[in-house]
Amino acid sequence: MTRSGASSRDPWSVLSAHQAEVARRSLAERAAERRHVVVYLSGAHAYGFPSPDSDLDLKCVHVAPTGDLVGLEVLEGAAERTEVVEGVELDYGSNELGPVLRGVIKGNGNYIERVLGALLPYEAPELEALRPLVRRCLSKRLYRHYLGFATSQLKAFENDGRGSAKKLLYVLRTTLTGAHALLTGEIVIDLRELLDAHGFGEARELVEAKRAGEASRLSEEAAARWGEEAKRAFGVLAAAHERSSLPAEPEGAADLEAWLLEERRRRF
Repeated sequence: MTRSGASSRDPWSVLSAHQAEVARRSLAERAAERRHVVVYLSGAHAYGFPSPDSDLDLKCVHVAPTGDLVGLEVLEGAAERTEVVEGVELDYGSNELGPVLRGVIKGNGNYIERVLGALLPYEAPELEALRPLVRRCLSKRLYRHYLGFATSQLKAFENDGRGSAKKLLYVLRTTLTGAHALLTGEIVIDLRELLDAHGFGEARELVEAKRAGEASRLSEEAAARWGEEAKRAFGVLAAAHERSSLPAEPEGAADLEAWLLEERRRRF
């Protein structure tokens, strides 16, 4: 699959040659099943702390033919597929354009990251017009999404009892991505790019631990220390919410809806 536009980094640069080749073949097969608007590399590879046994998270947005959406039976919805190909675990998921854009309005960071993220193995031509519309819909609603996900990851760490470096890194990744978005309106998902600016530079200790293996465990002392540091990240997120210049509610919803309706007309 090819890429268009110049807004994204090379997504294949964070993968091995073998991983990239397997991913390309798999995406070509999925593209024969549905029309992707964007394919987004997510997960540990995008967040800056992959381990040799990390799976590849490929999260997508596709557009269904309008006729499939307005009949008595809706034929095209979310699609998921997990498989291991030549030793590479692939976790593919795609959501239809309409639900994705409704999620954008609600502040759903998962969907916003797919459209505005940096590591895009594929961008359809219409993404160029869509991205600025999505940026105009960013609002303080982002706070609830990132707070909720980070809270669930912290609870999972506390309930695990075995010092998971991965769960702590997900807490930091989520809170700091959310804080950065609230303060700047930009989506940055590579945790390494956020640590120093928010006072978590020492968390590279966790990054190195996680890169050694997906199930890497911290010592009891390190787990206790970083468990407290992770809680501090919630304060960073809350402070960003208070200081954010984003509107309380999205301001570009009407333009986003107009764009979606035009897409539906073109693809009936």
